[in-house]
Amino acid sequence: MLTIQISVLGMSLLYLLVITFMFFSKKRVNNDDTNIYKYMLIVNILAIFTEFSLYAIADAVPVMEGTRLFIFLMLSKVFVCLILLWFILIMIYTTLICDAASKKKYLETRQKTKLAYKVFTGALIEMTIVLLSPVEFVYADTSGYTTGPATKIAFLFIIAACFTIVFYLIKNWKAVHNKKIIPIVLLLILMIATTLIQATNPQLLLFNPVITLIAIIMFHTIENPDTKIIEQLNMARDQADKANKAKTEFLSNMSHEIRTPLNAIVGFSNLLLENKDIPEEAKDEIKDIIMAGDNLLEIVNDILDISKIEANKMEIEAGEYSFKKLANELVTLTKGRIAEKPLEFKVSIDETIPPVLYGDAQKVKQVCVNILTNAVKYTKEGWIELKINHVAKDGVCRLIISVEDTGIGIKEGNIDRLFNKFDRLDVRDNITIEGTGLGLAITKKLLDLMGGKIVVQSVYGKGSKFTVSLDQKIVENPTIKVEEESIEDEKVQLSHEKMVLIVDDNKINLKVAERLLDSYDIKSVSVDNGHDAIEKIKNGEKFDLILMDDMMPKLSGVETFHMLQALEGFKTPTIALTANAITGMREKYLDEGFSDYLAKPINKEELNRIINTYLNKE
Repeated sequence: MLTIQISVLGMSLLYLLVITFMFFSKKRVNNDDTNIYKYMLIVNILAIFTEFSLYAIADAVPVMEGTRLFIFLMLSKVFVCLILLWFILIMIYTTLICDAASKKKYLETRQKTKLAYKVFTGALIEMTIVLLSPVEFVYADTSGYTTGPATKIAFLFIIAACFTIVFYLIKNWKAVHNKKIIPIVLLLILMIATTLIQATNPQLLLFNPVITLIAIIMFHTIENPDTKIIEQLNMARDQADKANKAKTEFLSNMSHEIRTPLNAIVGFSNLLLENKDIPEEAKDEIKDIIMAGDNLLEIVNDILDISKIEANKMEIEAGEYSFKKLANELVTLTKGRIAEKPLEFKVSIDETIPPVLYGDAQKVKQVCVNILTNAVKYTKEGWIELKINHVAKDGVCRLIISVEDTGIGIKEGNIDRLFNKFDRLDVRDNITIEGTGLGLAITKKLLDLMGGKIVVQSVYGKGSKFTVSLDQKIVENPTIKVEEESIEDEKVQLSHEKMVLIVDDNKINLKVAERLLDSYDIKSVSVDNGHDAIEKIKNGEKFDLILMDDMMPKLSGVETFHMLQALEGFKTPTIALTANAITGMREKYLDEGFSDYLAKPINKEELNRIINTYLNKE
């Protein structure tokens, strides 16, 4: 029996040394799991060497006396303390993985230090009690074993540790279904078996083989990835973050740089179009300029939108809206796009659709505009039909929007590719048709966000039909006044003379803003930097509104605005007027304290809203 036990112990030591070499031979992730496992390995090896020493001293003799007996008894206490320490370590390991699995917040360094001090103190007290307690040597059959208060007290502490492990596993059972608990559960099962065996055969020392087996299994379950891989992953993540940041900065700059000249092109063109002295032929050319500007702006917006969607930053901004107004806008915009094309535009809108719905009107409009724009682009002659029907049930209005055309149609094999980014079908045949290939991809993503669906039917060479189904809540008691809403721009009537301060470093944009405000009979003062704006307010000049560009040299718009806020008595509404229109910009400027946000190129409807909100309160 003794020979078998020593052989088992020798094999345990061999396996343990191999595992220990593999564990320490490579760099490790410096976390709590691996640190505790490291100490468990060391304690395990010391316990095996201590047990070998006990066998060597006992040497199968029935009687030990003097120094030999003293050393044997002291080593027995050390052996028992090492086993106890190992169980304390695995108890701590269990609490850590349970807390991590249940997603509890990691402790701060100070709290960790305090907890570690308490655990260390408790373990030290337990081992001191064991070392001070008496122990006896008993010889049975061909081998001896120790007994007495020291071993019994240590066994009780081990049982307490096991109960703590069981408590944590039961408490966090739903959270800790992972491979890390396998060796812990196995340990508990083996501990029960070991206790039963040693109750009848106390000379069999089974603790070391058991804890060695657990240590070997833990090596394969503990998270101990190679740090080289971790470094590579961290490097790849850092590079991805930098690339994403660079992309965001590029889009921000691109948006700003393109929108700034577009503001001048679209702004002056619209002003020229309102000039009665311009000949009709020139007005046609001005309309072409506006259309080209709108197309360019559409391309910029598509690129920004797809970037928002890919970054998961596109959000649904639901609110009450007039369905009739939205439908009128769709009809007006589509007629404007058709212009002089030989196309009949058929419209059929269900008059019983609830007047006020709750949803993201802008995104619903964007979905419909994208589909209608495609129909106009790819239909050379014939007709385009917009049909809007609905099904109302349990406070929900399911809009059924279909756009049918007699255009070029889509090959059956290409229908699945319609919603791919940058994928334009039959490019050679349609090379003269402008577009980025993003419109339908954005449409599909927006519908997914809103819980809608889109179905495509097409016959190549004869035409296509796009059908959208989208649920919107019905508003029984609307807060908006539907009867006052109209697609036509309301003429802003100001009861008193107003003065606006325009702050922009671009002289052309200053001129555009001045001319636009002049069309409302609003007086304006322009400055091309933040310092001059601050000086004017300090000198007591009074303004009813400030339009503030952000990206200015020396002093940005945000910095200028904060310095104005610091002035005593400053309460003038300040609007962020910027070409920076990427995702989150509106929220950013509102968080900075700006009263509102106006993107370039300046949209007439948005400018009307700003003027009515801040200058036409009467």
